[in-house]
Amino acid sequence: SHGHITSLAVLRSHRKLGLATRLMLAAEHDMVECFDAEYVSLHVRKSNRAAFHLYNETLGFKVHDVEAKYYADDEDAYDMRKDLRAHPLKRKNKENPDDVGDRIKNLALDGTDEDNEEGPDGESGTEQYAESNDGKKGGKGKKKK
Repeated sequence: SHGHITSLAVLRSHRKLGLATRLMLAAEHDMVECFDAEYVSLHVRKSNRAAFHLYNETLGFKVHDVEAKYYADDEDAYDMRKDLRAHPLKRKNKENPDDVGDRIKNLALDGTDEDNEEGPDGESGTEQYAESNDGKKGGKGKKKK
């Protein structure tokens, strides 16, 4: 089984605080813990460089494919996936759930690890914003102009 992220958005006034990273890590944790997910997938607009950086560089997603004209405005999307088979909560890699939860909680709101002043990409507070994927074909979003 696998999980899929349909949409992720952070209010403009709350960006660059590590919220998107924390939400994604919590979602991955729950996908593994509750559903024993093998991987997580999502789509991101090819033009959304900030979201691509978050998913690829910060969270470790890889481009699986390119979906041509995925969005209602005919923009292409990267189909991105992250392998969860090595996740610490997987049955064969079982780690104390409290330890994983504590790691997620210890992420400071500026995108850094409170125990380590550097963020996941080596710079303090560099978490990138991932825009909502509203407007995709077949979705309920409105066509963007």
